[in-house]
Amino acid sequence: MFKETLEWRSDYKPGEIRWNEVAHEGETGKVFRANFVDRFGRPVLIMRPGKQNSKTGEGNVRHLVYLIENAILNLPEGQEQMTWLIDFTGYSMNASNIQMKTSRDIVNVLQNHYPERLGIVVLYNPPKIYQAFFKVLSYFIDPKTYLKIKFVYPNHKASIEVMKSFFDTENLPSEFGGNVNFNLNYDHEAFSKLMLEDDIKTAKFWNSESKSVNDTNGH
Repeated sequence: MFKETLEWRSDYKPGEIRWNEVAHEGETGKVFRANFVDRFGRPVLIMRPGKQNSKTGEGNVRHLVYLIENAILNLPEGQEQMTWLIDFTGYSMNASNIQMKTSRDIVNVLQNHYPERLGIVVLYNPPKIYQAFFKVLSYFIDPKTYLKIKFVYPNHKASIEVMKSFFDTENLPSEFGGNVNFNLNYDHEAFSKLMLEDDIKTAKFWNSESKSVNDTNGH
């Protein structure tokens, strides 16, 4: 798997994706890095399938890969994983939503090339119709990744306990059952500014990595 990932990174070049290439994919706020972390200090990527706007599956995957790389760039010291909080508010199974092939591509990228980066996946308030879709998709999910996926529903006692085990309710927005009394509205202009600033850090990081490799090869 390590060799395959090296080959994938060489071909796909995830470290070279920049925000201006994928910003249009993020206009609706379908995926963004939250301004809070989970109980274990892991950064949180919020995904909202109901705000899907992709014209192509490739664009959707590339946007997500960019944000995974960005989350990794912003991992706190001593932390190597992130959390996915997938909010199904406003979701419906229609042509505008992610199709099976794109979902499989996302699963493949995640479990084949970022297997140890995922701490937990919370599927928050998925509609019943999604369960049938997920049942088919689950055949493509490896057992280790599958165990990290949690279905959570509002006002459900067991689900509330799951959320409390992974999130500090004092930092969690009320729309996810927390005590922070505001809606987590997405501001594309503000988020774009943050991503452009991070692109500078990304370029410096990969330039320093490249220099380090070249220096090593030169000795």
